[in-house]
Amino acid sequence: MDDFDDDVDDLLLSVPLTETRTCTDELKISNSTERQRESSYKKVQTNFSTIAACGSTKSQTAVSTSEGKVNVPSKFPFPFEPYDIQEDFMSRLYECIELGKIGIFESPTGTGKSLSIICGALKWLRDFQEKQKAELKRLEELEMKITAKKTDGDEFDWISEFKHKKEKEEDLKKVIEEQEVLRKHELKVKDLKSDLKAKVIKRKRTVLEDEFDSLIKTASKDIQIAYQKEVDETENQSDKLTEGCNDEELIVDYDSDRENDLEDNSVDEPEEHVTKIYFCSRTHSQLSQFVREVIKSPYGDDIRVVSLGSRQNLCINPAVTRLKALSMMNEVCLDLQKNKSTPREPSGEAAAKKKKKGGVSCPYYRQEPMSDFKNKLLLEAMDMEQIVTAGKQAKACPYYSTRYAIPLAELVVLPYNTLLHKSTREACGIKLDGNIVIIDEAHNLLETINNIHSVEVTGSQLLRAFSQLTQYENRYRSRLKAKNLLYIKQILYILSCLVKCIDGKTGIPGEQQNTKTVETKLITVNTFLDHSQLDNINLFKILVYCKVSMISKKLNGFAEKYQDTEIPIKKEEKKSGVSNFLKEITQVEQKPTDVPSNIPKQQEETVLRSPLMHIEGFLDALTNADKDGRIVVNKQPLVSQSSMKFLLLNPAVHFTDIVTNVKSVIVAGGTMQPIDEFKHQLFHSAGVTPCRIMEYSCGHVIPEENLKAFSVEAGPSGMPLDFTFQSRENPKLLTELGNALVNACQIVPGGIVCFFPSYDYQRLVYTHWERSGTLIQIGKKKRIFQEPKRAGFVDKVLDEYTKCVQKNVLSSAGSQTGAILFCVVGGKMSEGIDFSDDLGRMIIMVGLPYPNIKSPELQEKMSYLNANYERDSLGRQPGQVHYENICMKAVNQSIGRAIRHKGDYAVILLLDKRYSRGNVSSKLPDWISKCLFKAEKYGQVVSSVARFFAKQS
Repeated sequence: MDDFDDDVDDLLLSVPLTETRTCTDELKISNSTERQRESSYKKVQTNFSTIAACGSTKSQTAVSTSEGKVNVPSKFPFPFEPYDIQEDFMSRLYECIELGKIGIFESPTGTGKSLSIICGALKWLRDFQEKQKAELKRLEELEMKITAKKTDGDEFDWISEFKHKKEKEEDLKKVIEEQEVLRKHELKVKDLKSDLKAKVIKRKRTVLEDEFDSLIKTASKDIQIAYQKEVDETENQSDKLTEGCNDEELIVDYDSDRENDLEDNSVDEPEEHVTKIYFCSRTHSQLSQFVREVIKSPYGDDIRVVSLGSRQNLCINPAVTRLKALSMMNEVCLDLQKNKSTPREPSGEAAAKKKKKGGVSCPYYRQEPMSDFKNKLLLEAMDMEQIVTAGKQAKACPYYSTRYAIPLAELVVLPYNTLLHKSTREACGIKLDGNIVIIDEAHNLLETINNIHSVEVTGSQLLRAFSQLTQYENRYRSRLKAKNLLYIKQILYILSCLVKCIDGKTGIPGEQQNTKTVETKLITVNTFLDHSQLDNINLFKILVYCKVSMISKKLNGFAEKYQDTEIPIKKEEKKSGVSNFLKEITQVEQKPTDVPSNIPKQQEETVLRSPLMHIEGFLDALTNADKDGRIVVNKQPLVSQSSMKFLLLNPAVHFTDIVTNVKSVIVAGGTMQPIDEFKHQLFHSAGVTPCRIMEYSCGHVIPEENLKAFSVEAGPSGMPLDFTFQSRENPKLLTELGNALVNACQIVPGGIVCFFPSYDYQRLVYTHWERSGTLIQIGKKKRIFQEPKRAGFVDKVLDEYTKCVQKNVLSSAGSQTGAILFCVVGGKMSEGIDFSDDLGRMIIMVGLPYPNIKSPELQEKMSYLNANYERDSLGRQPGQVHYENICMKAVNQSIGRAIRHKGDYAVILLLDKRYSRGNVSSKLPDWISKCLFKAEKYGQVVSSVARFFAKQS
């Protein structure tokens, strides 16, 4: 019996230690040791990942920390000999994950950050899995030993020890059950591999389809016309979605106010998830690039990686992809699943089930092909483009197949919005518990969270939703249950109250109503609820009703079905049908203010059959705590142009779930300065203690002599370079700036990239130089390019700029030595564009791009920070620091476009005397600030730059 005690306790006591102990160790137990056992035992129950931390791995180095020793590998698998800073990055990343910390990692672009993340994080994951397997074997042996002890005939002291021993046995069984899940996952992966081999013969269907396509191309014209006609009919099937839709499907069915009814719609038991890494970045192109790096890494052949994306990126059904707006794509996709015999989740997603006979449905949403395709995704790493191509070949939906692959995936690659928005995260089946989250390009993480959870509704949307819901109620009044009618009446009341807030009236088109005053006011959530007379409405119950009854989706189907039918609305002088609203919402919605002219027309369009779902998002935002957000009421001349917006002020409230549930969070980027903002506004406010935060910043891989950086205080004639708002339009200053660029063009080879604070200022400067002849002088040495206003022309301008630079560098003929590109901070070329080598031999930053201090939203944010956070070490208010940080983060992103690899070299000119101030220069990246030279005279810059390029040639 004493042996049994020791055997069980050995397991428990070994959990927090770095040295493994065998099951046969005998320990002398004191009272204090007994308490240690209980503490250790709880750790086993609450966090199984702690168990896997025990033991040691070969070729590891023990790193001492305040928490103890962490066995960090001395070498990491890498496709080539890593730089010292890459090895250091991987070691610190491994340590951060192992200790369950929150890491802020800064590694300049060009230092192999993505590859370091891949190799460091996946090495930890593989080690974790090996420890799990070793622990499973050990637990099996222990279980056998316990069973043997029970059959020895020894009698327990039932009075004092039975309860204690029984609890230990039960808890041990729980741990073993968790390990059994791991074993099942391994067997399932093996089955997937054998299944996929057995179904290779099905791929012959793809070959036949390719042969069919080639036959069609060589067929007669009549056959091609007939074939194309059939294809067109298939592509237009979304126009017939409601033909088989009867009124029964449009009538809401709601019986209970219980909030847990939201969970009752799930039929299938959720699949167990393996421990995984979630990697997210800003754009789909960045995610695809990351996956390609994974494929090239040592882990590319055996890692189960899945890429998530929107329907715009992954849908292969022509009936959906031909639609321009994402909202319309989502709605049509869900409508195409109406003929499936499976209940919907509250999110609107449906599980893959067999479809009903008859009706129009998606030919790619079929269970067997999607199951096969999901298996293929788990066994073969593919980027977004490859997934789409493979989905077409397999005749299976990539959008849903990738989601079904999440539970068994080891690395999930996804965009920001999918991870940071809770309802989206849950709809995709993403589980964070005990997993690792890595957020790349995280320099704008706070702003991203704020934008994702800030919701704006317009007067036209409110009036449209009110009219449609009124018509819906009138048509189905006699067939709706009393509770449904009650909730519909409450929603109509809410919509009418919101319309009144912008001086509107229901029943009259917004274009025919004028507001009393044109103004923008910012108020608290509670004040808004009080003024709009919604303070007595239980918004939580309304939102539960909307989710359970799916009223917005039914209203959308109603609007579509009766788009050609006139349905009278009571209490209106003019009778109006849903068709009028559908016609109205397909037109471009012109916003009254702040619509950048450079946004393509198709991006300005917002097509919604029914805007009620969007309004639900606004109502959900109103349930935030009063101190965490504000309401911006923007009244324009017309009610249809007026709007109200929920502005999130505290991003930590939506980040708390993530840092609380995951094992570790890593936020990484090339330029993460200023880091204090992350720590205070995001992590500390989310409940993260300072000791859990780990910071890491490395230098660049380039030698120090490959970079020159200058903060320039005066121009060629000695005039101070003061680009403050009061002075920046001074014609003499603009001429001085032009002369500085002319001089730079004389001595800099290749390409120069010049950043301006805004599009307006760039236009002002360009016009002045055009009149003064400065552009002609610049053009003698550099061909001039400008950042286009429309996104569709960016690639074309970059291509022409690249060709011009390369042509002039390779050829010494002619007077031009390259090109100069005028860009805008925060524009399309300030992030995600590489100006490596000759494309960016000099980066010029004109002025400091401070945001508009008179913006009501910015002023409210600054006031919020001043009220909730302490002053910094220099005594400055948090709002002022935030104002400066917005500017410097934009500067750091722009000047980081140069120096993209170890052999690259460039010069950075910061043209403004304010760059010499300590509070500004201290917020530059370390690898730039340490070589920053403060030049009081422009002549010093010219001579130093000339010598710099002379040495490089």
